[in-house]
Amino acid sequence: MDFSLSEDQRMLQASIQGFLDTAAPLEAVRKAAGGDVSVPVAISGGLLELGVGQAVIPEAYGGLGLGLLEAALVQEALGSVVAPARFLGGVMAAVGIGAAGDEALKAEWLGKLASGDVAFGVAVTERVGAREGAGVTVRDGKLSGRSLFALDTAAATHVLVCDRGGGLHIAEAGAVRRTPLRTIDRTRDFAELEFDGAPAVALSDGDGGVAADRMLAAGRVLLAADTLGAAQTMLDKAVNYAKERKQFNRVIGSFQSVKHMCAEMAAELEPARALVWHAAHALDEDMDEAALLVCLAKAHLAEVGTFIAKTATEVHGGMGFTDLLGLHYWFKRIGANRQLLGGPEQIRAEAAALQGWQ
Repeated sequence: MDFSLSEDQRMLQASIQGFLDTAAPLEAVRKAAGGDVSVPVAISGGLLELGVGQAVIPEAYGGLGLGLLEAALVQEALGSVVAPARFLGGVMAAVGIGAAGDEALKAEWLGKLASGDVAFGVAVTERVGAREGAGVTVRDGKLSGRSLFALDTAAATHVLVCDRGGGLHIAEAGAVRRTPLRTIDRTRDFAELEFDGAPAVALSDGDGGVAADRMLAAGRVLLAADTLGAAQTMLDKAVNYAKERKQFNRVIGSFQSVKHMCAEMAAELEPARALVWHAAHALDEDMDEAALLVCLAKAHLAEVGTFIAKTATEVHGGMGFTDLLGLHYWFKRIGANRQLLGGPEQIRAEAAALQGWQ
């Protein structure tokens, strides 16, 4: 049995990678991290023209009808160049809307999302664990409260919000007070959202958070895929540097210690690739073990990514800490991914609970 990617999947990822190599070079990433909003707008616009915004939306609603595995392949490519682009929030919103509400609501909002008439940010981090003073409540169709680390809200027309009970609601972005949050990862958009009686459309209510958890699982898989792409690039950069940098008239790649560092990174990363693919496939197929595999993928990639970020920087020596190489953009992206939607310790606890070990 062949467990590798199909030809269409490989072509999809190659086409996205080809676009990003041209549209998101390091200099563009540097500009975006410095606050140039035109860069993420241009890259996100190019991705929309390629149709990635329609990827996980069913064909019945105007989308491409692809799965989370294909979305993970796109996110891996985005992570490989630390692209400052909108994608994660849109996929999470499409998954959340698709898993909740009646058919009329799904047809309306997924159709608008597929046509590009709306753009979604997501505020779901409190489903993982709310900080003191954070959390959103709903009363009489209006939202109140605060949500931290909302994703992709800068250019959003609407926000998909998770309340404290796990219900999902759609609010217009213009009715929400937005404050940008500066994190170590300057390549992505994070914000604090304040809701003061903001009108909202309920997509799910009293379902125990099933739709919100499905959206959360999709986000975790994409973050694992993003880390996979970023870690692969850091490994590649370390190997290429080891082939060129000379000490004592020898390339450092000929030193046994450097060989071991590069080999260990490769050995840690390669099995992680199949884990991410399998977790995404399990979600697509609604397998019984899907939730567990998502936890394992997110937690394991957080640890592997951290190890590779650290080791690849060490291979570069002092140059690894300079802005000239820009290695820190990948390092910080991996660090942010580690904590977003749950750190590895918390997610391993969830995995233990799923297996009845707690």
